[in-house]
Amino acid sequence: MKKTIYTLFALFLAQQTWAQNIDKIITRPYVDRLIKTLSSDEMQGRATFSPGIDKAASFIEAEFKSIGLKPLEGNTFRQSFFQQKLKPLSTKVIIDGKEIEGANVLVYGNTVEHLVFDKSNSGGWLKLDPEKPFMAQIRALSKENKKQLILVDPKFADIFKRIKDYLAGGAEIDEKKANEPSSALVLVMGEETVATDFKVEVKSKLEKLSLFNVAGVIPGKSKAKELVVFSGHYDHLGIIKNNDGQDSIANGADDDASGTTAMIALAKYYKKLNNNERTLIFVAFTAEEIGGFGAKHFSQKLNPDEVVAMFNIEMIGKDSKFGKNTAFITGFDKSDFGKILQKNLEGTEFTFHPDPYPQQNLFYRSDNATLAALGVPAHTISTDQIDSDKFYHTVKDEYETLDADNILSTIKGIAKSAISIIKGIDTPTRIPKLSN
Repeated sequence: MKKTIYTLFALFLAQQTWAQNIDKIITRPYVDRLIKTLSSDEMQGRATFSPGIDKAASFIEAEFKSIGLKPLEGNTFRQSFFQQKLKPLSTKVIIDGKEIEGANVLVYGNTVEHLVFDKSNSGGWLKLDPEKPFMAQIRALSKENKKQLILVDPKFADIFKRIKDYLAGGAEIDEKKANEPSSALVLVMGEETVATDFKVEVKSKLEKLSLFNVAGVIPGKSKAKELVVFSGHYDHLGIIKNNDGQDSIANGADDDASGTTAMIALAKYYKKLNNNERTLIFVAFTAEEIGGFGAKHFSQKLNPDEVVAMFNIEMIGKDSKFGKNTAFITGFDKSDFGKILQKNLEGTEFTFHPDPYPQQNLFYRSDNATLAALGVPAHTISTDQIDSDKFYHTVKDEYETLDADNILSTIKGIAKSAISIIKGIDTPTRIPKLSN
């Protein structure tokens, strides 16, 4: 009974501290400065491997240092690692003796420098159904792990071109998969059939490139070996072609400068409070947009059994479908993480809700996925109306399209909802591990 009273009293004091300090620590000008800087043209869209993402990393490092965080590893906030990138050199496709024009050929999922196959030593050929979604068909075919020639109806010309342009600079692959037997799909636009035979030859160059997460720590007190992670990805699409064919900067203000801003602001807040019993890790992930490589590397460096919870924050720049002062949590039913957050928000105007877009499979589409697969209560918090967001992954995702009040209220909602977890009072239940 005494223990219960003490726990409730400790939580009451934590809530009072929150109420007294948060409006002074997480202010509108502070949040605006962070998100405007991260989504500025100077950052060039923060594409992985670009000079722009290096500038963004330097900015986040400076913020961590100013806040007073300690580096996660060694003497630097950058958690560096390498990634393989396969850059295309040439592609030759011959169908029934006719060579296909290069503009009508797209290579998807290749992992080797020299790829050669024909009808006799591959999964053959097939034609996509023009009445079914393009990417759904491609993803399904990719899972079959075959080398195949795929004929594409002109109906898919726009998405075919967008993907081809995106992959023109090369495709990132896990180092373990480099030069493993390939299961590439070679897509050809406009051909109706293969009467007799085909031959494919693809030449590429494998490069080893450097990437880096940015990660800082507030050491815990009585439960220092128990970890709570706050994260957001700071990469985006970089410079892409817009509808009129001109290059333009995809600033990624909502995706995910908003989440990265929240993560930094929370670091500032919890450092000022200085009452965390558990160790808090704050990390800006790289390469989320090209395969989640930053989160995967980060996860490999931790013992998942020591991670109590993960608050991954992605796209909080607009009202959720539940209205103002609301956000949703992916994988709500997979642990009691969401219920704990809701409990801590009782009596406030902010509420959390289960993910309203289960068909989008958002739980395994963001940087929480790797740790969640290992059993960690790792969830993404978002407000994005993903089924109708017209700015998502476009050059129009800029600061001017955001609701700054929504960002501010969501950050404060997360800050209060996490109190009992960082204080060591509540421990979310584990998520069932995914089998390999």
